[in-house]
Amino acid sequence: MSCNYADGLSPYLNKGVLGVAEKFDDEEVVNEKCATLADMIKSSKHVVIHTGAGISTSAGIPDFRGPNGVWTLEEKGEKPSINIAFEDAIPTKTHMALKALIDAGHVKYIISQNIDGLHLKSGLGREHLSELHGNIFVENCNKCRTQYVRSTPAPTVGQKPTGGVCKGRGKQRACRGGALIDNILDWEHDLPDKDMDLAYNHSCLADLNICLGSTLQINPSGSLCLKNKKFGGKLVICNLQPTKHDKKADLVISSYVDVVMENVMKHLGVEIPAYSVDEDPTKKADIDVDWTIQQDRVKELEKVYSAKVKGTKKRKAFTYSWDMMDMKKEELKKLKLEQEQQKKGQKE
Repeated sequence: MSCNYADGLSPYLNKGVLGVAEKFDDEEVVNEKCATLADMIKSSKHVVIHTGAGISTSAGIPDFRGPNGVWTLEEKGEKPSINIAFEDAIPTKTHMALKALIDAGHVKYIISQNIDGLHLKSGLGREHLSELHGNIFVENCNKCRTQYVRSTPAPTVGQKPTGGVCKGRGKQRACRGGALIDNILDWEHDLPDKDMDLAYNHSCLADLNICLGSTLQINPSGSLCLKNKKFGGKLVICNLQPTKHDKKADLVISSYVDVVMENVMKHLGVEIPAYSVDEDPTKKADIDVDWTIQQDRVKELEKVYSAKVKGTKKRKAFTYSWDMMDMKKEELKKLKLEQEQQKKGQKE
C-alpha cells in the first residue's frame, strides 16, 4: 500500500507545518482565475509546472501535510482512510492534462516531488520530467547509473538493493552486473544531480512557473518556483492549503487541482486524454525501458541558462551606464546653472 512508503523512511522529526485548514475560492472566482491562468499560459514561451502530492489524492494516494495527510495523522497515531496500492493507482485528470499540455507545446517541463510514478504512467517522456525525490517504479544501477522502469513497485525505499542486476547498457562497456537499487530518497539523501540541474535551470528560464498541489515546505524543491523572479518571471500557485510563497505569487487559486486543470484546458482548447495502458511503461514487462537522463540534455540547457544570465548582466550594465550618463547630464546642467548665477551676481 502507498502508506508503506512513508513507513519505510528513516525517523525524522521536522516534517513541516501539518494539518493547516484548507481554503476554497468561490466557483465564480475559480472560473475567473482559471481564465486568467489560461491567458498567462498562452502568452508565455517557457512554462514550467511544479507538482506535489496534492495532484495524486484523487487517484487514492494520500498527501502528507493536509488535514488527512500521512504525517498529519501520524501525529495522532492514525492512518489515512484512502490508501491505494501503487500498482493499482492510475494517473489523474491533472496528470493526463499535463501530458497533453506538453504534447501541445504549452508546457516545456515538469518538476515533481512525487514518488508515485503517475507522471511515468501517464506516458510523459523522461525529457520533460525531473523527479526530485525518486520514483517507486524506477531502479538504478549502483555502478553505471543506468535507470530502468519496473513493472512493479520497488520492494525497498532509501536506495537499497532491490535484488536485480544491471544489464550494462549505461556505458559502451558493460558494467559487469552492477546491483540495482531503488530510486527513492530518504530524508538524508542529496537530490539526484541531473534531475536537480534540469529542474533548477528550467525554473530560472521559465517566464511562468505554476505550482500544483504542494505546500512548498521542503527545500530545495519548494523554492525552485521562485528562481524565475530575478529574471522577471511570474508565479502561480494552486493549492488548497496556504503556502509560504503565496505573497510572492502573481496568482493564487484555492481549489482542487483537477477542477482547475479541467477549467484551464477548456480555455486553452486542449482535450484531456484518457489514461492508456499502451502508453504506460510500467505495463511493458517484456521490454527494458531506459529511464536515464542523458548528460547532453543537461549540458544543452546549462548553455541556454548561462546565455540568459550573461544577457541579464549585460542589460543591467547597459542600464547602469545610461543611468550614469543621465546623472552626469544633470550634474552638468546644475554646474552650468551655478556658473550663470555667479556671472549674474558679479555683474550686479
